[in-house]
Amino acid sequence: MKLLCIGDVVGKPGRDILRDFLPQIRQDFGIDFVVANGENSAGGSGITRNMAEYLTRFGVDAITLGDHIWDQRCFEGEIDSIENLCRPANIPPENPGKKYLVIEKNSMKIGVFSLLGQTLMKIKADCPFRAAVSVCEELKDKCDIIILDFHSETSSEKVSMGNLLDGKAAVVFGTHTHIPTADARILENGTAYISDLGMTGPWDGCLGRDKNAVLQKFMDGRPRAFKVAEKDPRICGCIVEIDDASKKPVSIEQFIFPKFGEPLPPTPEEIRLAQKRLAEEQAEAQN
Repeated sequence: MKLLCIGDVVGKPGRDILRDFLPQIRQDFGIDFVVANGENSAGGSGITRNMAEYLTRFGVDAITLGDHIWDQRCFEGEIDSIENLCRPANIPPENPGKKYLVIEKNSMKIGVFSLLGQTLMKIKADCPFRAAVSVCEELKDKCDIIILDFHSETSSEKVSMGNLLDGKAAVVFGTHTHIPTADARILENGTAYISDLGMTGPWDGCLGRDKNAVLQKFMDGRPRAFKVAEKDPRICGCIVEIDDASKKPVSIEQFIFPKFGEPLPPTPEEIRLAQKRLAEEQAEAQN
């Protein structure tokens, strides 16, 4: 089985690049299961049921969240109705939403959950390390493999979480910083690990936001709105291959589409229109 783990989906550019290319990526790479962090998919902050359904329609099987979970005011009334989405498992239990998912795909039961780190987070969260052990214990008899999205600011927290769950979870990946790290590897006891998947969204900006507005704030210190950037969308994440028999990861590779320095290929719709124009031109020439 092949898993594609996708980093923070930011705004319309992040949603649209998944719409345009994720179905073909799944086919080209033989992807069986896709998990994506969707906490920034609605206007760059938060998520809604419509946005979750949009991501699902174009190939995302499981959606995880982070500290922007409640940024869209309507969402607390919608979250319980979304079957393939889970909230961070270590926010207070009074919050609505599922603390984990168990999804069956190709006869393999996949457990998915997310946790918040404790540094520079917007909302209150309990100790992620104690929560990780607790959720893995709860999931171990319910699924064949466990995937954790650790939404955390610091690399030290992320590396420590990988070490804590090494051998307990099949995959531990980090999100939140929007910058992909180059440390994808299989840990000593068999867990596939990467500190941060990076961002799925517009890279001609600053972490998905308009670069000029961010730069101006750094220069003068005054608050201002940070609109979502628009140009140079990319999909960032990793591909993990799981051995069907042992249920253990055999490889993990960073995934960036298109690679930095390469242009975005034409979308399926652009190809369709080009083919239509060519056919019309050929027909006109024959007449």
